[in-house]
Amino acid sequence: MGVFAFKDEYISTIPPARLFKAIAVDSHNLFPKLMPQAIKSVDIIEGDGGVGTIKQINVIEGSRIISIKSRVDDLNQETLTYRYTMIDLKEKFESIVHEVKFEPTPEGGSKSKITGTCSAKSDVELKEEDVKVDKEKILGTFKAVEAYLLQNPNVYA
Repeated sequence: MGVFAFKDEYISTIPPARLFKAIAVDSHNLFPKLMPQAIKSVDIIEGDGGVGTIKQINVIEGSRIISIKSRVDDLNQETLTYRYTMIDLKEKFESIVHEVKFEPTPEGGSKSKITGTCSAKSDVELKEEDVKVDKEKILGTFKAVEAYLLQNPNVYA
């Protein structure tokens, strides 16, 4: 089983607490609304949204819908940190862990520090391109959330 990790940052004009609420706390409601072409729905299978919660993300891929499960490992509103693990993945990956730390910038916006750790199934060799797709999806999600929050200044305020 191979492991591939990446780090990235996303700079936004949105304050960190607002981004945290949208991305970490209420993603199950917001993501299908913002990205209906990619996410059909997000269902909470177990838990109340906090640590230990398991969500099923129903993703539209081509003409079919596939389901991916995600477990909330850390959700700290004081430190604005969020960690979740994608589990029960069907193809290349055994699991994918994402950690995000939302920090303030001097200008009043935020810097989101993102770390991803992708673990491949035992019979799969990971390539950088495989992980690049995951990274691009995360950054695309941040951009969509930022655009929505800029258009709706009172949401998650």
